[in-house]
Amino acid sequence: MSLLFTPIKLRELEIRNRLFMSPMCQYSATEGYPSPWHLTHYGARAVGGAGLVMVEATAISPEGRITPQDLGLWDDGHVQALKPITRFVRDQGAAAAIQLAHAGRKASCDTPWNGGQPLMPNAGGWRPIAPSPLPFFGQCYAPQEMGEEDIDAVVARFVAAAGRSLAAGFEAVEIHMAHGYLLHEFLSPLTNRRTDGYGGSLENRLRLPLRVAQAVRRAWPETLPLLVRISATDWAEGGWDLAQSIVLARELKAIGVDLIDVSSGGLLAEAQIPAAPGFQTPFAAAIRAETGIAVGTVGLITEAIQAEHILVTGQADAVFVGRELLRNPYWPLQAARELGDEVSWPQQYQRAKV
Repeated sequence: MSLLFTPIKLRELEIRNRLFMSPMCQYSATEGYPSPWHLTHYGARAVGGAGLVMVEATAISPEGRITPQDLGLWDDGHVQALKPITRFVRDQGAAAAIQLAHAGRKASCDTPWNGGQPLMPNAGGWRPIAPSPLPFFGQCYAPQEMGEEDIDAVVARFVAAAGRSLAAGFEAVEIHMAHGYLLHEFLSPLTNRRTDGYGGSLENRLRLPLRVAQAVRRAWPETLPLLVRISATDWAEGGWDLAQSIVLARELKAIGVDLIDVSSGGLLAEAQIPAAPGFQTPFAAAIRAETGIAVGTVGLITEAIQAEHILVTGQADAVFVGRELLRNPYWPLQAARELGDEVSWPQQYQRAKV
């Protein structure tokens, strides 16, 4: 058995393999409610053999959406709408997870296939909130700088969304602290220009992300894992970097976070990112080596032997796959065959196994 298809246990949740589906926004919801697209999309990846199926960035509040078409968990009605997805994913033997997010200054945009530009309030948008009034898009008006009440409300919203995630049947929650969204904006000195207790020093910039993680960990069952996605670097001078990510990871481990999902970038539209196969794996490896926390790596992982190599060499404990699973929902079954592993196939597809 390859390491890729060896189960991994996070707290009391045993996941059938280490090939995880990365959260990828579908921009296909209405007022936060999933559509048949979501059930089909996530269900296909569970049927296809992924160990953990991570539902896309799901907004903790209406103003925390990237687009008006984002999924949401700010209302109890969303719970019932998500239950068919978690039920189907779990019935296929996969673990059902969800990423909870607030878009911060990157909120209120059109869908990517419509250009992804900011939406003004008269076009169905709203004014974003952020740690400092610095727009992501140069041509956009500045977001509203958050006050103490706004910060407290964000913590409470994350906790409430975690409770709804459990009620909806999810077995793992991931807090989104990456890709230039709200919590990443607090972490990076390039977007956090505050002069109060939430800005300036590294300790202060960590304060809100750690408050959120601690509050969610307390609210989330002790038997179930909590994950955090981070951007290990902004790919920009003077920004968030690997050294600060290691400090953050140590703090998250102390709080009780079980796995760091290590990505990078997203804070600055103009950042030059040297994307290539495995380009982010060294960040995950460094965080794992320096802190001892379990890590997942992501980024242009398209070959079974590539994923296996990452695990065998101790660079990560799990591999998150994104675009390759968009191209081929059944890539995990294909990868298992390439590695010579005997894995369970859906009964309905047994005729194609040999």
